[in-house]
Amino acid sequence: MSDPYAGPGGYGNPPSVPPAPQQAPGYGYPQSGPGYPPAPQAGYPVAPQSGYYNASGYMPQPQNGLGTAGMVLGIIGTVCALTIVLWWVGVILGILAIIFGAIGRGRANRGEATNKGAATSGLVLGIVATVILPLLGLLLFASVMGAMN
Repeated sequence: MSDPYAGPGGYGNPPSVPPAPQQAPGYGYPQSGPGYPPAPQAGYPVAPQSGYYNASGYMPQPQNGLGTAGMVLGIIGTVCALTIVLWWVGVILGILAIIFGAIGRGRANRGEATNKGAATSGLVLGIVATVILPLLGLLLFASVMGAMN
């Protein structure tokens, strides 16, 4: 068997081996090649980082917070208005649900929000919790008092 590193004639020092690269290929940063793009010049508009892109450019994120808050407050207000003890909490939460639901519907109509259904349900549940359920409670109280006479 012959030595693959043997010199000419099969003996002597092995042939010179090229020095190993200082960095293994594929690891670390390349020493040459394309760099980072230049920074934008002052005065040129820069695309926003948040939002989504459509045919006319970047659009801001939809502002769905008030419609969702109106719906949640309307649900909680309606449940509280159904109880005898917490009806006054239901009325307060119903008023807030009406306000937040109306603002959320306005944003949805202008295209600033995408949850028109949630805002509408908050508005309706706020009206139910503020007006209808307290009136039904008052009628129930009046009929009980009338039946006692």
